[in-house]
Amino acid sequence: MKIYFAHSSAFDFRKELYDPLRASALNKAHKIILPHEESDVPGNTRALIKTLDVFFAEVSYPSTGLGIEIGWAADTFLPIVCVYKKGSKPSSSLRAVTEFFIEYETPADLVARVENFLGRLSFE
Repeated sequence: MKIYFAHSSAFDFRKELYDPLRASALNKAHKIILPHEESDVPGNTRALIKTLDVFFAEVSYPSTGLGIEIGWAADTFLPIVCVYKKGSKPSSSLRAVTEFFIEYETPADLVARVENFLGRLSFE
C-alpha cells in the first residue's frame, strides 16, 4: 500500500512523525512517503497524490499548505485519515472531507493506531 503523511511544519515532524514511522513495522509493510524527508523544498504533491492508496494528514497544527493537499486528496476520492494529538483541536471543516479521525498521545501510540486502522481498511 502506498501511503502519504501530510503535515504542518509547525512541529518537530522529523522526531514526532518521521522517525517513529520509519522505525515501525509499517515501514516494512507499506511504501510510506514523507514529504520533507529528503528536502524542505515542496515537490509536485498534486500529481503524487493521484498515485496513493491512503492519505494521512497530521492536523494538530493549522496549515494552509496542508489544507491545500487535503483538498487535492479529496478531489481524487482517496481515503483521507486525519490524525491529531490529544489536546489539540482539529478544524471542524475537516469533517467535510473525511469521517476518519485518529487521536493519539505519543508517537508510539500514533504508529499503533495507524497500524490498527490500516488493518481494518478495505478497498472493496
